[in-house]
Amino acid sequence: MLLIIAARPEQAAAEVVQRMLLDDTEFVALRSAWQPYAPREEIRPACAIDPDVSRSGRGGSLRVTCQDTVQYGGWVRTVEGIKAGTWYRFEAHYRPEGVRSEERAVAARLDWRAEDGERVGQPDYVFHGAEAGNGWRHVWALVPAPSGAAAVRLELLLGWSPGGRVWWDDVRLAEADAPGPRLVRVATIHHRPSGNSSAEANIEEFCAWVDRAARAKPDIICLPEGMTMVGTGLTYDQVAEPIPGPTSERLAQKAREHNCYLVACYNERDGLGVYNTAILLDRKGKLVGKYRKAYVPREEVEGGVTPGDQCPVFDTDFGRVGLMICWDVQYVEPAQQMALKGAEIIFLPIWGGNETLMKARAIENHIVIVSCGYDAPSWVLDPEGQVLAEASGEGEGAIAVAEIDLNRRCSDPWLGDMRARFFKEHRDDLR
Repeated sequence: MLLIIAARPEQAAAEVVQRMLLDDTEFVALRSAWQPYAPREEIRPACAIDPDVSRSGRGGSLRVTCQDTVQYGGWVRTVEGIKAGTWYRFEAHYRPEGVRSEERAVAARLDWRAEDGERVGQPDYVFHGAEAGNGWRHVWALVPAPSGAAAVRLELLLGWSPGGRVWWDDVRLAEADAPGPRLVRVATIHHRPSGNSSAEANIEEFCAWVDRAARAKPDIICLPEGMTMVGTGLTYDQVAEPIPGPTSERLAQKAREHNCYLVACYNERDGLGVYNTAILLDRKGKLVGKYRKAYVPREEVEGGVTPGDQCPVFDTDFGRVGLMICWDVQYVEPAQQMALKGAEIIFLPIWGGNETLMKARAIENHIVIVSCGYDAPSWVLDPEGQVLAEASGEGEGAIAVAEIDLNRRCSDPWLGDMRARFFKEHRDDLR
C-alpha cells in the first residue's frame, strides 16, 4: 500500500522559488552529470539512462532496476553553491513498476556536504508527494541547508525490491523562501460531571465548559470520552444516538457561536450497532467526520459495543488531524496509521489510561497529541512527548491551552528530521 503524504495547498502556495540551481529533464544529454551509486558496489542495482521513457516524452530518464533483496542504490549528483541557513525546494518525479513496499523502497534524499566534501548536518528524506498522472508520482521537500553546508548530493534511490524498477525524471532544486510559522491554538478541558440523570444534562454542562475554554480564542477544543454517559449511571445503549443527532446538533451550535472546531466523544447508534465514536465539527458546526473506537476493551465488549475498523484523518483550515479514543492508546496501530496518512495532531478523548503510552504515541510518530480525560490528565504533548499544557486534578475542572507551530521541524542533531525519517523508514511489510 502506498501512502502519499501531501502538503496542504496553502503550504505549497507559500513556497516562493527565488533561484533555480538545477533543472534536469534531458537525461540523454546529461550522461556525465549523474552517477550510479550504492553503499557497496556489490549491492548496486542496475542503473541506466533510458531514452525511451520520459514524463515529458523527450530526453529520457534515469532508470534503476533491482534483481534481488540485497540491492540498494541509484543515481547521485552533487550541486555546488549551497548557502548554509538558506531554504531549498527539491522536487522530482518517479514512475515505479513492480516495486514492493514502495513508500520505503523508493527514496530521494538530500545529503549536505561541506567544502571538503564531508557530510554536515544530517541527510533530509523527501516524503511529501502526490499522484502526477500516467503512473508518475511527484515528490518534494522544503528544507534548510545546515550550518557548514556548501554543496548537496542529490540521491534518487531504489532498494530491497527484487523485480522492481523505477524511472526518475524532472529533477529540480531551487532556493526558496523559508516557511513562516503555522500556528494553531488548542484547548482541552478536564471536567467530570456527576449526579446528572440524563445525557442532555451532561451535554449542557460540557457546553458551559466550551464557553469557558472559548475565552482563550482557541482554533479547536477537545472534549472527553463518554460525554453522554459519564456520571449518569446509564448504559452504553441507553445513551447511544445517531450521528448526526441531538448531541452533535447542540455542540454544532457552540462551534458556530465560538468560531472554533470541536472534538467530542459519545456513544453512537447505527442500526443494531452501538459504537464509541469521536466526532469533529468545523467552525460553522458542520460535521467534518467521525471515528469509531477501533480497540474496544473487554468492559465495552461486555456492554455490547462494536469496534470500528477505520483510521481516518481529516483536513482542517490549520492542518490534518486524527481522532483516537482511550484504549486505542495501548496499541501502536491507530496513531501510526493516522500519522502515516499525514495527521499532524491526534485528539484523544480518554477516560483513563497509561500516561507513558500517551507520550510514546507522540514520540514514536513525531506528532502532537491532545488528550482530554477524567482519570487521565488533559494534556497537550509536543512531538517529543513534552507536556506543553496540562489540566488535571480532582477539583471542579480546569482548562489547558497551548499554541503550536505545525511547521516546526522535529530535528535531532544526530538523526535529522525525525518526521521525514519516520515516513521513509517505516515498515508495513513486517505485519
